[in-house]
Amino acid sequence: MKNRNQKIIRTSWIGIASNVLLAGFKTAVGLLASSVAIVMDAVNNLSDALSSVITIIGAKLSQRPADRLHPFGFGRIEYFSAIIIAVIVLTTGITSLIESVKKILAPTEPEYSTLTLVVVSIAIVVKLVLGQYVKRQGEELKSDALIASGSDALFDAIITLATLVSAGIMLLWNVSIDGLLGALISIVIIKAGIDMLASPINQLLGTSIPAELTHEIVREVSDFEEVHGVYDLILHNYGPEVKIGSLHVNVYDTMSAHDIHGLTRRITSLLYEKHGIIITVGIYAIATGQNRRAELQSIVMQALAAHKEIVQVHGFYYSEKDNMLSVDIVPDINVHNEASLTQQLVEEIKKLVPDMEVSIVTDHNYTE
Repeated sequence: MKNRNQKIIRTSWIGIASNVLLAGFKTAVGLLASSVAIVMDAVNNLSDALSSVITIIGAKLSQRPADRLHPFGFGRIEYFSAIIIAVIVLTTGITSLIESVKKILAPTEPEYSTLTLVVVSIAIVVKLVLGQYVKRQGEELKSDALIASGSDALFDAIITLATLVSAGIMLLWNVSIDGLLGALISIVIIKAGIDMLASPINQLLGTSIPAELTHEIVREVSDFEEVHGVYDLILHNYGPEVKIGSLHVNVYDTMSAHDIHGLTRRITSLLYEKHGIIITVGIYAIATGQNRRAELQSIVMQALAAHKEIVQVHGFYYSEKDNMLSVDIVPDINVHNEASLTQQLVEEIKKLVPDMEVSIVTDHNYTE
């Protein structure tokens, strides 16, 4: 976790240094050439460093240790950093669109000197390289803030490149596409800004577990000899590196409490060491042998599994003392009236065991 944050901070410092050096270069050239436009562009580069500053602040704050009010730590602060940067990108796109529309309605002929074109070209190259580097690092480190910061630099370069291209077309063919090209690129940036907002917001709201991670966890837990089924996997994100959740496993009812205790310890240790997941393991007992419990389990499970609208049946429990049985189901996502389905299933099972109390618990699939 610490190493990851150090890489995020180092990448952000590279972004700040690049923007400051570029701003210094533009300022020097602008002052020597008495170009207000170049000097103002230098100021813009300083403001671009803000994304990197926000990323650093977010990474630093996310490292704060858990306290009484925040027992799961401060990892989710990274998501807020990404949201702020995404808003900056979105604002840039909207501002650019407004200016582009103005140019469409009232075209102006761009004025570029040779020196200005050289400075702008250098700035574009630096921004493209910087943006690609920061974004790539963000993808490797799974940092939405770095990805958004890198995208911010790339979009800045694209906007400048579009201005340069439109200026060249204007000078060569006397055709003004500055406003139109700017509007098209602005729309792309606005859409990208919205997409950037989606990822951290979904993380804060609670997104589903990626299918790849789900399959890996189920496979790893299923590899334990005593496990005969993995169910009810739930994970909560408290930052990119902190996950807390629970799952259930099937074991034979012949296992002792001591053996079950050992099994759950081994499962929790494995998932923490391999994925950094703090997991709670629940137990479902599979009835074995020739007895009333095993007979009821077979009858009820087969009856429920025959329904196409049911994705999964598990967690069968029978209490001879209370004369009741309980079983969990996972309905298909297309089932909208779960209460009606549950009532229908209870009535169906009661026909098979009319002398017993029947309880059907509806679970949900929290994975992709």
